[in-house]
Amino acid sequence: MSATRLPGTPRLLRALNDRATLELLLERGPLTRARIGELTGLSKVTASQLVERLEERGLVARVGEQAGGRGPNAQLYAVRPGSAYVVGVEVGADRVVAACADITGAVTGRVELSTRDTDDPVGVVHNAVVQAASSAGAELSGVRRVVLGTPGLVDPGSGDITFAFNLPRWHRGLLAALREDLDTPVVFENDVNLAAVAEAQSGAARELADFVLVWLGAGVGLAIMLGGRLHHGSSGAAGEIGYLPVPGAPIPRDVSRRAKPAFQQLAGSDAVLAVAREHGIVADHAAEAVRAAVEAGAAPVLDELARRLALGVASTCVVLDPPLVVLAGEVGRAGGTALAGRVQREVAAITLVRPRVVPSGLTEEPVLHGALRTALDAVRDEVFGSTVG
Repeated sequence: MSATRLPGTPRLLRALNDRATLELLLERGPLTRARIGELTGLSKVTASQLVERLEERGLVARVGEQAGGRGPNAQLYAVRPGSAYVVGVEVGADRVVAACADITGAVTGRVELSTRDTDDPVGVVHNAVVQAASSAGAELSGVRRVVLGTPGLVDPGSGDITFAFNLPRWHRGLLAALREDLDTPVVFENDVNLAAVAEAQSGAARELADFVLVWLGAGVGLAIMLGGRLHHGSSGAAGEIGYLPVPGAPIPRDVSRRAKPAFQQLAGSDAVLAVAREHGIVADHAAEAVRAAVEAGAAPVLDELARRLALGVASTCVVLDPPLVVLAGEVGRAGGTALAGRVQREVAAITLVRPRVVPSGLTEEPVLHGALRTALDAVRDEVFGSTVG
């Protein structure tokens, strides 16, 4: 048994050292061979061999020099940005936004296309991906993964979209068509889940393995992060919080029809606008109404919205007991700490759990950023994990 394991040990160690060095260069920026050795605990000889190996594979490149004491200047090395690219795509009812990032995570290309005048989702996504890559100076063949954030359900088994009311042309079989068209790995993910990925990376949930994100916009949604991983459920429906049967709203019995589910009726954008109007605040959009309520110090509006939102948040938290709830989406961001604090107090008043409730820490395109992060994590695993020949 041991004889079969020993020959693989040096190979495994090299792979681990290569991966650690590449991650270090991404985190710290350009480093000399000597500094790489110091930070990884490798000898100077081993660190030099490692850098040469990564340079030969096109994963690192010399980017400058560092002046030292006696002798020649030391070469600085960094991860080569063009060694791989990814594209993140956010799909909405009226537009598609795509961004291209190199393997360092730098976003170098972006495009926004309207979907109002087309019934060809494959064509729209194709154009968005190609244009985003082109604007980044990347060949389509260099794009190692495309992650699309969409509303609705994504089947955990097939990866296809199975249910999206506001995307009637997006259907089963679309994933295979996109993969064939783009000739690269393509992944669908629920948009609220991707917002949670972005929140975990650089928002209000940094360094937390467990939290939930409540998305408040035209609709309401939920993302669940457990142990640092998204929880999708057996059918991909985990987080469809709009369907919670809650007091104060009729419960439709046929979800195949377009009747609004109970919690959606109580806390969706139409309900937010109605609550605001009852207290003299008139706006075209729910986020505008909530922002106006915060600015005016309209406590009755915020109190009522918090009471309604707490029904959904409490129902989630008594099952999962997360330490943190993030209120995201345009309405959650507009409510800020004024709304989040009220929801936190209301949840504590009606349940035994007391999660901290905070507004999103992100302001721009969290779904798109989550798509890019998801794609980068996968591609780095592929590229950095295959560095040993």
